[in-house]
Amino acid sequence: MQKSPHPIYNLHFGLLCLSSLLFSASFNMLIPELPAYLSSLGGAEYKGLIIALFTLTAGISRPFSGKLTDTIGRVPVMAFGSVVCFVCGLLYPVLGSVAGFLFLRLLHGFSTGFKPTATAAYVADIAPTARWGEALGIHGLCFSTGMAIGPAIGGYITLYFSLNVLFYTSSAFALLSILILMNLKETIKVKQKFSFALLKISRKDIIAPEVLPAAIVTFTSYVSSGVILTLIPDRTHAIGIENKGTFFMIFTLASLVIRFVAGKASDRYGRTRVIKLGLVLLAAGIALTGLAETLTGLLVSAIVYGVAAGILSPALNAWTIDLSRPDHRGKAVATMYIALEAGIGLGALFSGWYYQDVIARIPLLLYISAGIVLTGMLYMVWREKQAVV
Repeated sequence: MQKSPHPIYNLHFGLLCLSSLLFSASFNMLIPELPAYLSSLGGAEYKGLIIALFTLTAGISRPFSGKLTDTIGRVPVMAFGSVVCFVCGLLYPVLGSVAGFLFLRLLHGFSTGFKPTATAAYVADIAPTARWGEALGIHGLCFSTGMAIGPAIGGYITLYFSLNVLFYTSSAFALLSILILMNLKETIKVKQKFSFALLKISRKDIIAPEVLPAAIVTFTSYVSSGVILTLIPDRTHAIGIENKGTFFMIFTLASLVIRFVAGKASDRYGRTRVIKLGLVLLAAGIALTGLAETLTGLLVSAIVYGVAAGILSPALNAWTIDLSRPDHRGKAVATMYIALEAGIGLGALFSGWYYQDVIARIPLLLYISAGIVLTGMLYMVWREKQAVV
């Protein structure tokens, strides 16, 4: 009698996915509206810092979240990330200055520095090895659903209500995410109580060398995300689209559709083969975004970009876990996310510095980021040749 498949789709997995959906929607609903909001405060020249500061603290916090995920447990670390989102949503209306806003962007970054690290480790704990790609793909689908509905909700609230209502709604979504996490069982068997001594980080706690190949490819593929997040709201407005979340909604919906099969494909055909396909499509999607001058062109580029992102995300996550050591899974995931945040942050910082509200400069920045994606492909080809030699 054939053994039935491992039940990935159980209550704990469902609650985890719902929590991630709400968490993702919480901070993503703000992104399309923040550039204009910062300009209204008198800080238009700091637009590149909206994403850069967020990713800076996210990246800095990864070694800590990785270590704590492996010591005090997955659930407390996930909860802390959601708590940060909850608090920041309440504070945006209070700190209504350029300095206050930038401080909150710095603080808000701790949310994604903690929750996704512990979440990926939790998924790997409850799913069988042979189905990691599938499980991470389905979880990513839920996270991406939050990315899709977040900007759409944010755009609607801003158009018909106010930015303060938007900030409070973001906080409410984070609170719901926290409440759901309270119903999850911890997966690590030997836990330590939290102490400040655990926040002492040594060199060996920062990077998991065994997952560096996945981290390098992650970095080259996510530079474009920083560029997209910084420039697309203004690009969308220049084309004549009222809701600045349109691009994000379309590319995320495309990502959702492909995730139904992308995770399983990496389990079946191999991580590197699927990742190389994703890199080619990602570069094409970014280049098309640079060429787009109409609503139709922008939507087509968003679809290609979204399909590529939906292919790459679960495959890169699964490849990282494949290369990791079981007892250092949190650190391995943190290493991958450090590379991700570095890519997003540098992309946002450079594009914001060069852009300076000159719409005509946007295409060149997108073409450069597409070239950086292709360097990831060249690295993978070189690595495979080195393995043969």
